[in-house]
Amino acid sequence: MTIEIGKQAPDFTLQAHNGETIKLSSLKGTTIVLYFYPKDMTPGCTTEACDFRDQVVQFTEVDAVILGISPDPVDRHQKFAEKYGLPFLLLADTEHQVAEEYGVWKLKKNFGKEYMGIERSTFIIDKTGTLVKEWRKVKVKGHVEDALTYIKENLI
Repeated sequence: MTIEIGKQAPDFTLQAHNGETIKLSSLKGTTIVLYFYPKDMTPGCTTEACDFRDQVVQFTEVDAVILGISPDPVDRHQKFAEKYGLPFLLLADTEHQVAEEYGVWKLKKNFGKEYMGIERSTFIIDKTGTLVKEWRKVKVKGHVEDALTYIKENLI
């Protein structure tokens, strides 16, 4: 399945760091900020998570829920969330099935090595479950503000 703006976002069920099982379709009626990131506890991912943390009140005010997804296991997500006081759910996509459905599981290159991993990306899903906006190859600086601005200007 390829995802497409204006179509229903692919549904999934994943384990969250707090022990809950989250099914995307059960969150209809709420705007979802679904962000995929490569790895807990790394500099860019920590900055992005803390930027979302620091703006969580503004997202809540526009009835938006933030969900972070990476291939890290639940226990690593728990440590990450506790260490940085993250007030939103981190979901464990250890088999990267959801990342593949959303087209963010990519061949990456780092220091001359090739490997498969998450391409930092964010998706906005409206209250009907429709994908309305995507950012791929996200640069962390200013990104959270861009996502919040999009919601304020287009979904409230």
